[in-house]
Amino acid sequence: MGQNNSYPRIRKDETLRETARHGSPDYPFCYYEEDIWAFDLHCVDWHWHPEVELVYLERGEGECFLGSGRCTLRAGEGAFINAQTIHRFTAESQTILPNIVFLPSLLAPEDSLLYRRYLRPVLDGPLEYLVLSPEDARQREMLQTLREIFDAQGRGETAELETVGLLWKLWRHLYEAARRADGPAVRPPVQARAQLQVMLQYIQAHYAGHLTLEDIAGRVSLSKNSVLHLFRTHLHTSPVRYLIDYRLRQAARLLTGTGDSISAIALASGFDSAGYFARQFRARFGVTPGEYRRRAAERDGNGGPY
Repeated sequence: MGQNNSYPRIRKDETLRETARHGSPDYPFCYYEEDIWAFDLHCVDWHWHPEVELVYLERGEGECFLGSGRCTLRAGEGAFINAQTIHRFTAESQTILPNIVFLPSLLAPEDSLLYRRYLRPVLDGPLEYLVLSPEDARQREMLQTLREIFDAQGRGETAELETVGLLWKLWRHLYEAARRADGPAVRPPVQARAQLQVMLQYIQAHYAGHLTLEDIAGRVSLSKNSVLHLFRTHLHTSPVRYLIDYRLRQAARLLTGTGDSISAIALASGFDSAGYFARQFRARFGVTPGEYRRRAAERDGNGGPY
């Protein structure tokens, strides 16, 4: 995929926090119906936000990286993603993913009894995320409620009232799950999330130059082993592999957004060798850089993704 504005991309700041506003200050809720395949590079890339998110996979199959977890969602399944949890979605074909994003303060003010008693235990509890399967009775009910929330959008004057009522119904299940502490992961400490964000920011700012694991670790004053553990636990990859993959994504955009030679693009993306770049690119995208550029040109000419 290229820099064509018709392909959506997640907009985020240097800490990977999404910069888009979801809803309005007086109604911080948004419903989206998205196709992961339609996003730039067929990927809703790493990001986080202060809102909680619930997704439902309507059609297709998507690979999900949710905080320190990784799973494959199939049609009929869904997931709860807690506030401030870093996440990423990828797909190999059309994958329709309706979702809602909202601030918990929509349900109750932060200084209220309801917030302290029912919202805070989920937000600060062990549920970094929760995969929802129709095979489980409680989760099947949650998925049904989530679909009812989708259906309630656009119903006119009562849409907000119906939505908030259904969100509370859904939240009761999340509250009970947090009390049972049966979530699949323990939320990483704030310090670990902050360190990871600093390192990702550093990689993204300096990917075109010569970077080593020592350089990356030095940004957060950690040992190389500690940095490797952070990346493997929360991003399921190594710092060097993340760097290479980021370079390849930037190169893919240059291939479709500029007329520069492949050798020049390899160098601009941080690769010293055009041959090594070509091998890594083919392993990542399944085609050579030249073929990727040709297919992108054909796609743009036909008005659709290849």
